[in-house]
Amino acid sequence: MTRGSGLRKTLAAKFDDELKFFKGWIHKPKAVGAIVPTSSITARRMASVIDIKSGLPVLELGPGTGVITKAILAHGVKPENLYAIEYSHEFVHHLRSHFPRVNVIEGDAFNLDKTLGDKRDLKFDSVVSGVPLLNFPVRQRIAYLNGLLDRLPHGRPVVQLTYGPMSPIPAGRGDYTVEHFDFILRNIPPTRLWIYRRATH
Repeated sequence: MTRGSGLRKTLAAKFDDELKFFKGWIHKPKAVGAIVPTSSITARRMASVIDIKSGLPVLELGPGTGVITKAILAHGVKPENLYAIEYSHEFVHHLRSHFPRVNVIEGDAFNLDKTLGDKRDLKFDSVVSGVPLLNFPVRQRIAYLNGLLDRLPHGRPVVQLTYGPMSPIPAGRGDYTVEHFDFILRNIPPTRLWIYRRATH
């Protein structure tokens, strides 16, 4: 394969992912937060919070076309140790074809007991969330976070992306801490990353 043909294939795959993402946004704008996938820079930054030495599985929520999934695997997480929850049937089909060894589960990230089924009692090292939380009421966002933190060892993080200037889950509303992790301009739209942990008393 020549360098030119390889570049064309890479660009074609990227365009195909963006087209799938845009179609998902058109059909379910509330479930898809942006009109193009997360940038690889943002994805790598989110994956960086994972401690692969913990031996625990990782939970990814709202993987979309799999940009962050790819970064999590590149970070060193074994495919069988990654559980990816996706609401869109179209994206689920895409993810399963591209990441056949990852545990891709179709379901609602806001109802993990039902979605995870017999895996509901698993403890995860960390959670990487691409769910567009700003599309949901604040009370629902807080309940979402508390449910995630209950599945992690104390002190381990939930990393969340958002396109707004403020944390999508406000501080002072529960037993958790809020930390601004990064602001990434090289994303469309520019993205802020937030980290949440269970509070230490």
